[in-house]
Amino acid sequence: MWLPEYLGNEGNKLLKLIEEPPEKTVFLLVAENEGQILQTILSRCQLIKVPLPGDADIKKALVTRNKADETTATRVAAISEGNYREAMQIMQHSDEDWQNLLRDWLNSIMKTGPVAQSKWVDEIGQVGREGQKQFLRYFNHLLQLALRLQVMPDLAQQYPEKERDFALRLNKITSIEQQQAIIEELDRAAYYIERNANGKMLFMALTIKIYHIIQDNVVLLND
Repeated sequence: MWLPEYLGNEGNKLLKLIEEPPEKTVFLLVAENEGQILQTILSRCQLIKVPLPGDADIKKALVTRNKADETTATRVAAISEGNYREAMQIMQHSDEDWQNLLRDWLNSIMKTGPVAQSKWVDEIGQVGREGQKQFLRYFNHLLQLALRLQVMPDLAQQYPEKERDFALRLNKITSIEQQQAIIEELDRAAYYIERNANGKMLFMALTIKIYHIIQDNVVLLND
């Protein structure tokens, strides 16, 4: 049974069956959030915690199973944050140049203005819902990397050069507080994309929000 935390009070109907299953029967309840499972159900289960796979494990799987090259597998593994299913979805868009797309967006927000912003929004609108989600996840990943490098700069050499350099540039134009605020907006946007929000309207609103977050500290992100 997948995601038993969403059973709600209806889950109480399963208590007797879980407590006394039929002969030669084992129930496997697979959850993502233990704290949301009904306590009456949780108390009748043997809890086994399965840790998320590390970046190295996901990278190895992408290389051996999906024949991904080392560079792509490293990048996708870092973005997927221990979620192999998410890594598989990201692989479908691995040929997209998210970094150039992100650079164009930030330059339109901070430098080139409304005409460039509108053109960029039209471009991201053609990517499709899954691609838009992956783009937001990629930006989120770079911001998380930027935050880590602000706190622990000695870790810089552990990350791919292109992403590290871009994250360091983000640190030049945004503070930790600004980065955290943008991450919250990206998470919120991803939530609405999951629920079939209009992509163009969503990214135009997101453009305006990010502008207001970083408008006081402007540096053009050059190639």
